[in-house]
Amino acid sequence: MSQQAAVAADALHTPADQIRVNRHRADWRGWKFMWPFALVFVFVFVIPILYAIYISFFQKQMVGGTQFVGISNYIRLFRDQQFWSSVGRVALFTCVQVPIMLFLSAAMALALDSMKLHGAKFFRISTFLPYAVPAVVSTLVWGFMYGAKYGLVGSLNDWLGTNLDVLSPSVLLASIGNIVTWEFTGYNMLIFYSSLSTIPHSLYEAASIDGAGEWQIVKSIKLPELKGSLAITVIFSIIGSFQLFNEPSILQNMVPGNAITTYYTPNMYAYNLSFAGNQSNYAAALAITMAVITMAIAYAVQLNSMKEQMK
Repeated sequence: MSQQAAVAADALHTPADQIRVNRHRADWRGWKFMWPFALVFVFVFVIPILYAIYISFFQKQMVGGTQFVGISNYIRLFRDQQFWSSVGRVALFTCVQVPIMLFLSAAMALALDSMKLHGAKFFRISTFLPYAVPAVVSTLVWGFMYGAKYGLVGSLNDWLGTNLDVLSPSVLLASIGNIVTWEFTGYNMLIFYSSLSTIPHSLYEAASIDGAGEWQIVKSIKLPELKGSLAITVIFSIIGSFQLFNEPSILQNMVPGNAITTYYTPNMYAYNLSFAGNQSNYAAALAITMAVITMAIAYAVQLNSMKEQMK
């Protein structure tokens, strides 16, 4: 009898209460790979947020230095008309710009997935290219194009004899929306296209054999597949819209008069309060409030998306 057979025979004759149970112990080896990211995450993300919350309960005084004021900064913020003006402006921007951008992104993704678009590779790269351009550079380029005297708009005015000014206060928000749409449409298009790429083409062939037209395939197969990616793009777009900063900041010196104020967007207001107004405590309260508002809206969108997908 071999040694393994002898061990097995002994185990059969061993009482149950004497058998050693092999209990699974917690394996912490995975944390050795996680700690570099966790360390960076804590120092770059968690600690700054906690510090911002902490300083939002203080205020710098002319006499006595920094003093604890409780929630006074938050009470002042909710009574600040400039703050609510900036929030309303980015809310309007989000409600108009995001649907237009995502509609264009979905249309481009459907056009690519149809396999009937000539030069599909060039189209995919060219539409994504604006996202690779830094926002500051994009805004500068569009700012010079918008110029009514020396830019592309100015040249069109001279040629057509018109007097268009896309940087006037009445249409300035739409001009900024055009820049943001140009920057991020290709990025969202790739998200939609990646989602459509998971659908097996045999499903399209079976639908065609059953007599389904191109629009019926889009309506019954492709659009339902885009629900998950639509929720992701909506959440990302809402967060990005409420963080609007680069475009109005760069255009501030290009627009006539005081069309872009220091409180044009919440981020601009917080920046100017902190670095120009020496009110970092009040700016921290503003930043925390905007973070809560943005998270609440994103969470509501996510819950609604989950309910739609469960139907």
